[in-house]
Amino acid sequence: QVQLVESGGGLVQAGGSLRLSCAASGRTFSSYAMGWFRQAPGKEREFVAAIRWSSPITYYADSVKGRFTISRDNAKNTVYLQMNSLKPEDTAVYYCAASGIWRDPTRSNEYGDWGQGTQVTVSS
Repeated sequence: QVQLVESGGGLVQAGGSLRLSCAASGRTFSSYAMGWFRQAPGKEREFVAAIRWSSPITYYADSVKGRFTISRDNAKNTVYLQMNSLKPEDTAVYYCAASGIWRDPTRSNEYGDWGQGTQVTVSS
C-alpha cells in the first residue's frame, strides 16, 4: 500500500550526528502516522520515535529523548530522524514504518508497511 525507502545511514564517531530520511510513495493517504524503529544484531526491534502526518504530535523512546528529533515534510511525503549526540549503543539498522492508526505508536504490530532499513554505526 505504501512504499518506504530509508537513506542517510553511515558510520559516525560517538558524539556525532546523522540525519535519516524516509521517502513514502503509493497510497500515502492511507497512512496516519510514521514511526522509526531500530534493531541491533541479536536483539529485538526497538521503538525510537513516531509522528502524525496531520499534526506534528510526536512520541519518543526514553533512550533517545533530547538527542533525536523526528519531523516530516508533507509536501515531499518524507519523514526525517535527526540524531545528535550519538552513542555506540545507538548502533543498529534503522527502519521507518507507516501506520493507519495512532493508539500505541510504540507497538511494531500497528505498522503495516516497512522500509528496507539503513545501517547506523557509532564508533567509540
